[in-house]
Amino acid sequence: MNHCIRISSLLVAGAALLLSACEQPPVQSTQTGYRGTSMIDLKHPATVKKLKAANAIPDVVPAAPADGPRANEVFQNIQVLGDLSAAEMSRLMVAMTNWVAPKEGCTYCHAADNMATDTYRKVVARRMIQMTRHVNTDWKAHVGQTGVTCYTCHRGNGIPQNIWFNDPAPQKFGWAGNDAGQNRPAKSVGRTSLPYDPFSKYLAGDASGIRVESTTALPSGNKTTIKQTEATYALMVHMSESLGVNCTYCHNSRQFASWEESRPPRGTAWYGLRMAGQLNKDYLTPLTSTFPKERLGPHEDVAKINCQTCHQGVNKPLYGVSMAKDYPEIQGIRAMPAVAAAANAGAVVGGAAAGSVGAAAAAVDAAASAVSGDR
Repeated sequence: MNHCIRISSLLVAGAALLLSACEQPPVQSTQTGYRGTSMIDLKHPATVKKLKAANAIPDVVPAAPADGPRANEVFQNIQVLGDLSAAEMSRLMVAMTNWVAPKEGCTYCHAADNMATDTYRKVVARRMIQMTRHVNTDWKAHVGQTGVTCYTCHRGNGIPQNIWFNDPAPQKFGWAGNDAGQNRPAKSVGRTSLPYDPFSKYLAGDASGIRVESTTALPSGNKTTIKQTEATYALMVHMSESLGVNCTYCHNSRQFASWEESRPPRGTAWYGLRMAGQLNKDYLTPLTSTFPKERLGPHEDVAKINCQTCHQGVNKPLYGVSMAKDYPEIQGIRAMPAVAAAANAGAVVGGAAAGSVGAAAAAVDAAASAVSGDR
């Protein structure tokens, strides 16, 4: 009898251990397609609660006037934000500090003894501002009117937490061939046995080869290989994990390949993949020589973005809240207004009008005080 009790206890403990890896009920389900197609989105309340906390929005820095002297009339070595007023630029600098380096402060990018000096971080930040404006202006097919800010990716960290480097080439096993990067469970592809690095293949600049099945039949037209299919599945798993959704968020389970039967988010995702590739190719990779060696990957390549960089577990970054609308400074390059020289004339000190410097400094102090709660 005691022997049977011990066996039963072991079985119960084993079952509890196995079930501990499963999500406990209740699970919320939302139908996203026709009945009978298994197009259902599943969400667990505990997971949603954690994600909402992780996607909290920081306080908005009070707006600054767009009139007055331009930033490049007040500050030195202004190469990107010269279209802003000095007050707007000061406001944006306060916001960027909160978004990227809240603990380190201004000197995370700037030299303490001369803020006009180009440090490597300042050079990178300058290019990232250009990239952000480019996304908000030229990639509306993906970001819509929501747009992006530095916070979309950084979330208070100097280095975004979700980035990727080129992984070492797959090991070769002589007569056994090449493992093609498979059977090495990686977090980036949901711990599956699929190829662990679909990014260098599809997100380094060319997303044209993303395909599971050929559009033509054998023998002459079929150009899609099994390796290509597996790499595509790896990328799709990455997208699913990054957005916190399943396949039917974009695809119709009745016919995955059919664009006519797909849900609208598939089109948004199509642009997103191409946007990520273009940003990696044109904005990030060219910065490789700017970074010190310790900031590069094992193959001395620069950190790059993928879906997780912005989305971080939700289908719309920050649950679709638009931070960009509150910061017109990063919406795109604006035409410079005509500024009457006489109205802004003053004693020139170090290449800047003394009155303008005072106004810009006051704008910085006011914005910083407002954010810190010292009103």
